Amino acid sequence: MKRKTLSYTLGLLLSISLYSCKEDYLIKYPLDSPSTETFISNEEELNMAITGAYNALYQAPKATPMPFPLTIDYASDIGWERNTNALQILGLGNADANNDFTSDFWNLLYVGIQRCNTILDKAEGLNGVVPAETLNTRISEVRFLRAYYYFFLNELFGGVPLLTTTISLADSKNVTRESKEAVNDFIMSEIDAIVGFLPETVTGNNLGRATRGAALALKSRSALFNKKYQEAADAAKAVMELNQYQLHNNFEQLFKYAGESSKEIIWAIQYKRGLATHSISSQFYSRLMQGFSNKIPVQSLVDSYECIDGLNIDKSPLFDPTKPFKNRDPRLTQTVVLPQTLSLGVIFETHPDSTMTWDYREATPKRIANTDATNAYATFSGYLWRKYADPADFVDRSNSELNAILFRYAEVLLNYVEAKTELNQIDNSVYEAINQVRQRPSVAMPAISTGKSQAQMRSIVRKERKYELAAEGLRLFDIRRWNIAHQVMPGDLLGRIRTGWLANAPTIDENGTPNYSQVTNRAEMRVIEKRNFNADRDYVWPIPRIETETNPNLTQNKNY
Repeated sequence: MKRKTLSYTLGLLLSISLYSCKEDYLIKYPLDSPSTETFISNEEELNMAITGAYNALYQAPKATPMPFPLTIDYASDIGWERNTNALQILGLGNADANNDFTSDFWNLLYVGIQRCNTILDKAEGLNGVVPAETLNTRISEVRFLRAYYYFFLNELFGGVPLLTTTISLADSKNVTRESKEAVNDFIMSEIDAIVGFLPETVTGNNLGRATRGAALALKSRSALFNKKYQEAADAAKAVMELNQYQLHNNFEQLFKYAGESSKEIIWAIQYKRGLATHSISSQFYSRLMQGFSNKIPVQSLVDSYECIDGLNIDKSPLFDPTKPFKNRDPRLTQTVVLPQTLSLGVIFETHPDSTMTWDYREATPKRIANTDATNAYATFSGYLWRKYADPADFVDRSNSELNAILFRYAEVLLNYVEAKTELNQIDNSVYEAINQVRQRPSVAMPAISTGKSQAQMRSIVRKERKYELAAEGLRLFDIRRWNIAHQVMPGDLLGRIRTGWLANAPTIDENGTPNYSQVTNRAEMRVIEKRNFNADRDYVWPIPRIETETNPNLTQNKNY
């Protein structure tokens, strides 16, 4: 059941301005609606305000009308944005301080923070008005949301102004940036302060609210990304010990409507038609199925997945270049729509000679014209995303109410494995955690055997994150924090050979990254674009130019 989020805009309430005068008798508060002076004076208004704080989750950069946490993969090495917009420019490596995509992220996250700070500034006046237990829980939700928004700002921009109270327009021109470490410390200290007040579970109309598991998952992620490995492992372990979560048996179903109630999902954005929807389906569907095919996976992701014997395709005897998708990790086809596979009831094929394809949507299969082979704007890589592309959205592709997962249990397990690996504490709990992920029934990949060195386990968990979490908005963070972005981002972004397959497997490195230099028909691969990456600049996004121009105390990131 989806949480029925109130649809009215809190921003209107929080943006009400009253001109003040020296004479008190001239101050006229509205009698039929809230004002900035009186708003949040009771429990009903508190709930309205918190709805507004949550509503920041539903905002999206103009370049991509889909949940903002999921968009970042298209500026990474595993995805591409076809539209010529600010997101494509960012992935291309040509972004500057005027980039609209990065500016939109900055703005929408600080709007969320401002809404949270407004509530927290008013909270003291609610003592004795709102029951103490309720107030503690609701205020903890707000502090969690603020920490979540700061996580994105901190990881994307690398140290940002840390505002914990509302400030005037005049004062906003004097704020300075805190260090990345300081912001991360703030996030983790906030979680420590609030986690005990958050419920372990929510049901019914409360679905989508912050829980104890969500807070601990955020701490685990933020600590891991900032090399606080003991804190990351401890927080992940605390999630595991809640005994509230378990992996979903069917990996593909997890990202469809059928999986929305899964115990693997720790926290998700709740959507409902008439209140809030997104258009992931229209972005991901094939041209034949009336989608845009403009956010796509690329060849280097496809070739990363192991064979079912647990070996990379350059090492496995099971890999057959003439049948490249046979005997592969099942998550490949559960994540990516591969050529010659069924998608939304139709055989997906991008070979230019396949001008007709099979349609199985009715009782009697029939041949239909294949626009995925003929449309000039069909997928440029030859692949599509299967995650989040639910057939149920076909009737209204631009208004999906499929929830967007923000934290799930598999990520927590992988956080635990990576943190323990970096601590060089590779005990049985590490093998148990990673093998849970690899051996869910619909995946059933070989278990990782014991006795691995730190370097071996580091390679294993890095590749596992790529297989498991593709298209979930975490890849850019991973390649940055592992300091490999300057290796995997620049150069040719490649798609499939349109009329065939690779003659032999590319070489796969310890991070699961393919190298095509030894592929004999490499020249036939489609070059989608030639990317740049400046290692002295592109590990962080630019602070929006308008921010640095209006506030001389706000320093710009290096080389922007």
